[in-house]
Amino acid sequence: MMLRNAQEPASDASAGQGVGARLPRKEDDRLMRGRGQFVADIRLAGLQDVAFVRSPLAHARIRGIHVPERYRGSVFTAADLTGIKPIRAVSGLPGFKVSEQPVLATDKVRQVGELVAMCVAPTRAEAEDIAASVTLDLEELPAVYDMLKARELGAALVHEHWGDNVFLETNFEVDLTPALDAPIKVTREISTARQCMAPLEGRGVVASFDHRLDQLTLHTGSQMPHIVRNGLSDCLGMEQGQIRIVSPDVGGGFGHKGILLPEEVCLSWLTLQRGHPVRWTEDRREHLVASANCREHHYKITVYADRDGTLRGIDCEATVDSGAYSSYPFSACLEAAQVASILPGPYQMPAYRCRTFSVATNKCPILPYRGVARTGVCFALEIMLDAVAAEAGLEPGEVRLRNLVRPEQMPFDNITKKHFDSGDYPEAMRRALTAIDIAGVRARQRKGESDGRLIGVGMSIYCEQAAHGTSVYAGWGIPMVPGHEQAGARLTPDGGLELRVGVHSHGQGMETTLAQVAHEMLGVDAAKVRVVHGDTAMTPYSTGTWGSRSMVMAGGAVASACRELGERAKKIGAKLLQLNAADVVLADGLVKGRSGSVSLTEIAHTWYRRPQDLPSDVDPAGLETTSGYKPQRDSGTFSYAAHAVIVAVAPDLGDVEILDYVIVEDGGVLVNPMIVDGQIFGGLAQGIGTALYEEMPFDAAGQPLATTLADYLLPGPTEVPEPRLDHMETPSPYTEFGVKGIGEGGAIAPPAAIANAVNDALRPLGVELLHSPISPRRVVAAILAARDAERPAA
Repeated sequence: MMLRNAQEPASDASAGQGVGARLPRKEDDRLMRGRGQFVADIRLAGLQDVAFVRSPLAHARIRGIHVPERYRGSVFTAADLTGIKPIRAVSGLPGFKVSEQPVLATDKVRQVGELVAMCVAPTRAEAEDIAASVTLDLEELPAVYDMLKARELGAALVHEHWGDNVFLETNFEVDLTPALDAPIKVTREISTARQCMAPLEGRGVVASFDHRLDQLTLHTGSQMPHIVRNGLSDCLGMEQGQIRIVSPDVGGGFGHKGILLPEEVCLSWLTLQRGHPVRWTEDRREHLVASANCREHHYKITVYADRDGTLRGIDCEATVDSGAYSSYPFSACLEAAQVASILPGPYQMPAYRCRTFSVATNKCPILPYRGVARTGVCFALEIMLDAVAAEAGLEPGEVRLRNLVRPEQMPFDNITKKHFDSGDYPEAMRRALTAIDIAGVRARQRKGESDGRLIGVGMSIYCEQAAHGTSVYAGWGIPMVPGHEQAGARLTPDGGLELRVGVHSHGQGMETTLAQVAHEMLGVDAAKVRVVHGDTAMTPYSTGTWGSRSMVMAGGAVASACRELGERAKKIGAKLLQLNAADVVLADGLVKGRSGSVSLTEIAHTWYRRPQDLPSDVDPAGLETTSGYKPQRDSGTFSYAAHAVIVAVAPDLGDVEILDYVIVEDGGVLVNPMIVDGQIFGGLAQGIGTALYEEMPFDAAGQPLATTLADYLLPGPTEVPEPRLDHMETPSPYTEFGVKGIGEGGAIAPPAAIANAVNDALRPLGVELLHSPISPRRVVAAILAARDAERPAA
């Protein structure tokens, strides 16, 4: 096992350009100079803008749509979109109920912001004026706004033909009997607020049609261009060869840009009908009100343990608010159904039971957000472990160390048959506890603070299954199953290298890290490596960027393609050196033999420009190859991290300040530790948002109540401290270079660690907070309630 602190100097290997180097990001040169190209930057001849009429009600029957006569040629409703199929994201899991999402509402609307009509004009302002002139005749229906009440008999129905509001119910059980006589039994109801994903760039679509190529081109900010083409083909009834998806620079995704949008289908239809390009750019109000949400979970959970803190079992009922529709391709069940399999995390226990519900409500659909279900699961489980520690009179860290899977047990199958590839979870927790200085915090608590604030320490640890394989997603039965990830590699006549990958980079730095992989394999200068991605016409098929898979899968595919390309170059180089292929090696961009060396640039020049210098029996396959890759096991990789935090809570104001934050993470071998640091820092910011600030509330009519960034609070620089970061590198035995996925991990653990720290600070007041975000209002309300409970009855 390799252990390396983030502050240590780079090794000789990492000082170069290959795997392990802190190479500055290649893409930043254009992005930081304002030379990137996003969807909103695209200008095409004859381009017109689209604005949508959206439902002002969460649940209503459509009795009429009234369009002023002068705009009839500029406004389109569902009745106009003949031949367009609704969006269907199904699952093969038993009992899953299918929802059909019309791209423009037909009989009724099921969420505020649902598309009802499409308006087109030369400018966005004119299109919005037209949209404002359209009036809707709606018969309001009772809104389904509470996921727990939605499961009750007699609740209003989002989809009447179902007979209830449950997309899917799942059950997982390993005999709970051995746990039931445990001396410690702790039960809580824990919940997380619905959030709105907030990438810097909203969604955007530019659609055009090329009559010469007989091809629809859709420029769209998407994490998964090939998957969008699949879904668009289904809805439009067009052959996939007639559809080209181009995702240019994308300003953050986080799952928000991983689905097929009704807007994409609408604009595609419109450009086919009108014959000129059309554009829609999401504004922030549309984004907050109508786009997609995440994170709304509820847990009724009991943990059983012995007096020494040893876990005996967990019994849980988990509910996830999935919104009105099942989004393509993930479906409405991915979040809740994952809860049952990942709730035990990296802990050992002999008994377990979990029942989950994916519930339909009159809200916008829920999507997998950075960390997917793991953030909610980590929040629930780690709060419960602190509750067990309090009941047993133990330090929370002791309880975790007693129950974590140990390194000598690796590879390890946990109680839900998750296959942990490698790692030392107890070491990560020990490092975090040492760095945060638990004894020092306890001494500080006994002394008290001069300003009256209360100090608390909290921790959490998680495991993240990344780079999910074919068998995992085939089991879900959703319209997206990853296979062999492919990559293309081509030497250009001047010795440059082109890589073509189907994943998409929208902030992860893959133009840099994939170039580093190529350098590792071929020795080509990273500056001469061009990474082509985001265009279905130019890249191999891929399910795209999701689930912390890209470095494992695309990195492995690039390594495989470059390895094959290197073998071909060696054969040509050997011919030029008049040697046998077995007598040469490829290193530092040179094919070397006893009689000298020849560079890849010379080899490429000869192949393309001077073929007369090649022998007649040279391999005709040349210097371009496509290769596929899967890890040795299909079960995914498991990265993890231990987080520890110190907070100060002001009891009178409810304000929470983060004083210190420690992260000890293990993402396997790090291709670029600097980029990994950035991933973790960014994830921490999002995790702090989940813990303390971000919330999308709804009223009883299903109206979203945070429709501007004045209402929807995002953490800024003053709320996000720089963490102390420690890297542990435990290579995966199943992947190229030993890499693991790392993209989501930073966002998973902070809500649990921060909640535990706040509860630790407030424990002397008899206060325990079980809902995120832990806002000042909630802190003060809990303190006042505890004081009222202590007062003797009059």
